[in-house]
Amino acid sequence: MKRFSVLIAVATLFTAGPALAFQCPKLVNEIRDKVGNRMDNTANDAKAKADEAEKLHKDGKHAEAEKLAKDTLAALGQ
Repeated sequence: MKRFSVLIAVATLFTAGPALAFQCPKLVNEIRDKVGNRMDNTANDAKAKADEAEKLHKDGKHAEAEKLAKDTLAALGQ
C-alpha cells in the first residue's frame, strides 16, 4: 500500500509539472495583449514584468512566473 501511494505521488508530480508550465506563456501573452501598444508607465512596467515572467518560465521556475504574471494582470485590472 505504501509503495502504491508513492507511485501515485510521483505520477501526480510528473503530470502536474508540465500542466503548470503551459500556464505561464498563456498569462504572459494575456499581459502583452492587454497592454497592446500603450506607452504609459503602467504598460511599460507590465511589459517588463511579462519579460521577467517569461524568463522565469524558461528557467523552470513556473510557480514564480505564474505568480508574477497573475499579480501583473491584477494590477492591470483583470
